[in-house]
Amino acid sequence: MTFAFVAKHRHIWPVSWMCAVLGVSRSGFHAWLRRPISERAAQDAKLVQSIDKSFRASDRTYGARQVWRDVLEEDLACGLHRIERLMRLDAMRARPKRRGNPKDDGERSVIADNILDRDFTADRPNQKWLADFTYIWTAQGWLYVAVVLDLFSRRVVGWSMKAERDASLVMDALMMAVWQRGKADALLHHSDQGSQYTSEQFQRLLLDNGIICSMSRAGNVWDNSAMESFLSSLKIERTARKVYRTRDAARADVFDYIERFHNPRRRHSKLGYLSPMAFEDRAMQI
Repeated sequence: MTFAFVAKHRHIWPVSWMCAVLGVSRSGFHAWLRRPISERAAQDAKLVQSIDKSFRASDRTYGARQVWRDVLEEDLACGLHRIERLMRLDAMRARPKRRGNPKDDGERSVIADNILDRDFTADRPNQKWLADFTYIWTAQGWLYVAVVLDLFSRRVVGWSMKAERDASLVMDALMMAVWQRGKADALLHHSDQGSQYTSEQFQRLLLDNGIICSMSRAGNVWDNSAMESFLSSLKIERTARKVYRTRDAARADVFDYIERFHNPRRRHSKLGYLSPMAFEDRAMQI
């Protein structure tokens, strides 16, 4: 691996300097260069190209298991440990998620009971929707992003982005979800107790569309943890490491994350490492 390091960086530093620092001979390095590449090394080189393609396509957010699934889809046979080794050698490391342990001391909502009751499973699409909103800083001020997530496939079915966090923010996200998915029987909508969700306008919108309202206990993020997980991924994988000059730039980037990466391509461990759209497509074929 020492000679491989020298070969990889010889366009940056002189070979003689690197060999002296690493304690190897220049003649040994040049002999290594002339040596025919082994079959396994050739396979590793081919795998590294596929690994790098997957890692970059995920915006450097995929870990070894997700990359491994992409590699297998290209008909390249290899084990997970080999992917882990090659990613480690090439310094490909997904950004770690930072998660705290919130207190479990929430109070019941006066608007609606917690019907979901942390049952984050669904047997079909349009059975349980989760909702929440987050905020992104730009040079023009805050941009608020409301999201509706279908619990069956973790697919974002509705979203809205505005400079104000009033009831219309979450109402637009819900209406987008209804427009995309249509009205469904016995559909549960779960959110926190934010004033936007408890507002008379939003509650009337739920009622008009025959949607059952469920709400987390006050101050308890675990009651909506699947949605919190998505919002955390959005920030860690995309927005937290960027500075947006305008709200329009932030809107475009969030749109790209949701519609071009998360829904069609992002692999989820809860879905057997399929993307939300692929998971729904497979469910339709069963």
